[in-house]
Amino acid sequence: MDWSIIPEVASLHLHSVLYPPLHMNYAPTRRTAVRRLKKRAIYDKDKVRAILDEGFVCHVGFVVEDQPYVIPTLYARENDSVYFHGAMASRMLRTLTLGVNVCATVTLIDGLVLARSAFHHSMNYRSVVVLGRARLVHDLEERLRALHLITDHVVPGRWAEVRGPNELELKQTSVLTLDLKEVSAKVRTGPPVDDDEDYSLPIWAGVVPIEAHLGRSIDDGRVLPGVPSVDLARFTRFAPRKD
Repeated sequence: MDWSIIPEVASLHLHSVLYPPLHMNYAPTRRTAVRRLKKRAIYDKDKVRAILDEGFVCHVGFVVEDQPYVIPTLYARENDSVYFHGAMASRMLRTLTLGVNVCATVTLIDGLVLARSAFHHSMNYRSVVVLGRARLVHDLEERLRALHLITDHVVPGRWAEVRGPNELELKQTSVLTLDLKEVSAKVRTGPPVDDDEDYSLPIWAGVVPIEAHLGRSIDDGRVLPGVPSVDLARFTRFAPRKD
């Protein structure tokens, strides 16, 4: 059954780096080359960036004393770097500041793929895996820019209309950056592919699209009179409401 949505990476026992065709921007390495269903692999920089720019949450994987952890967190991309942040006291931030290996993944689900057989069910998806070592951002200007990017990545234009972080809040917040060097993406599109003999079965098969829609905004009960609600039109990554 092909329910897997995360790019499989190549075995560390490969003996050489795979060099990509000229149209690829990220050279597959021994750790990032997709081995299973290679036709779904993408190493194109623009396509990888588009997936990262559409997502909201990345899952950051790391190991502490032989115990693996995977933590979901907000992020933002700028050029060939991804920024994420958190409380200085958090396990993830404390660990990643030590320069340990990290794996960050972003996955977008576009549809449920229903086949005539259980084995051929799948999902249409777009996913990115980034490997490397995160770097703690010390420079104040870069830290503020990263927090600005993360805020506006979630809510476009929000940074300009809110109070920025004060000195205490900055002291309590760590910002990390991960370079987009070892990167691979994997994408599935289209309908299910059944075995020839199964097409004669009286079973519905096809794709059920998954679309994200915004609900109506609800204020917190303490908004000052005359302050307009947030303009939902700024959330361009969401499909418009149908009602």
